[in-house]
Amino acid sequence: MILGYLFLAVAIFSEAIGAVMLKLSNGFTRFKPSAIVVAGYTLAFYMLSLTLNIIPLSMSYATWSGVGTVLTAIFGVLFFKETLNQRAVIGMAMLVSGVVLLNLS
Repeated sequence: MILGYLFLAVAIFSEAIGAVMLKLSNGFTRFKPSAIVVAGYTLAFYMLSLTLNIIPLSMSYATWSGVGTVLTAIFGVLFFKETLNQRAVIGMAMLVSGVVLLNLS
């Protein structure tokens, strides 16, 4: 089970990196960020497929999408000076809470 969560963590992180690079690719007009987008999403889906051999789909996909969304939003704040209002923070907390509850069930 620990290996499944390791695969899932790599899938989440690579998807978030792919999303950041997607912004930097400027509509796929810049080669290096565009290549990292393809590599990041390829790795993310491959690692998610490995995760699904160990962790049930409902927990894997909910965790991947929820934590990936929160991590991408945090990267937006850290690297692009985006701001999060109170509703966004509450929404992120609800996502994390839902993922935790789903994984505890």
